[in-house]
Amino acid sequence: MSAPEAPYSGLVSLEVRLDGPVAEVTLLGPGKGNAMGPDFWRELPEVFGGLDADPRVRAIVLTGQGKHFSYGLDLPAMMGQWAPLLAGDALAGPRTDFHAVIGRLQAAVSSIAACRKPVIAAVSGWCVGGGVDVITAADIRLAGADAKFSVREVKVAIVADLGSLQRIATIVGEGHARELALTGRDIDAARAERIGLVNDVYPDQETLLAKARELAAEIAANPPLVVQGTKQVLSASTERQIADGLRYVAAWNSAFLPSKDLQEAIQSFLERRAPEFKGE
Repeated sequence: MSAPEAPYSGLVSLEVRLDGPVAEVTLLGPGKGNAMGPDFWRELPEVFGGLDADPRVRAIVLTGQGKHFSYGLDLPAMMGQWAPLLAGDALAGPRTDFHAVIGRLQAAVSSIAACRKPVIAAVSGWCVGGGVDVITAADIRLAGADAKFSVREVKVAIVADLGSLQRIATIVGEGHARELALTGRDIDAARAERIGLVNDVYPDQETLLAKARELAAEIAANPPLVVQGTKQVLSASTERQIADGLRYVAAWNSAFLPSKDLQEAIQSFLERRAPEFKGE
């Protein structure tokens, strides 16, 4: 697999390597467990916009560096963008700014779905919160036997707002989607396969990546414009519904995210203790 090259060099949170018509995008962090901080949200749409326009690329494998796909949002790193809203007396100005922040993060995740080249997510270890947003924007999901998934936002007093609530029901069905989103519980790779969140489970990370690359190469061997058209047609029936849902949740969180429960969630996270939510 070739070394990174322009326009894919100089990245902080992602690495892009090309192997013939297949691009491999690896989450690097730099937060623990490939947590998603400001660099990730800036670079993700740049990378997938570049891959979409790159005539050499016909399919993409998306994975995480090390043992885990991603722990999700890097909460401490992102708090600077949230602080004005969480002051407790945020008026229209801070709420408008926060609405724009949500829109930018949503657009970053949606750049994966909008990319005309099919994207295969290869998930090892933890895939939490923002990680689920990202893999549900991919076309196909594969997992290692050690993978664990969680739509965790409800546990930290947040309505998930970056796409998982809009996309996951089309993948696993309404019942499973509501269970995952309302409980915030963790599920293992076997359960993820049973409900259709992932297509296949492989015994270890090495086999997982080999199979993801094989699948990407198989897709890349087909006529590229037909593959791109097939992806676009498959997405057409849900695209408007997803866009409407993203707009709605951005408005919802801009209005209702500030709460004592959210402050308690952040404080308990920093203090490494169980939160005590009071519905305030």
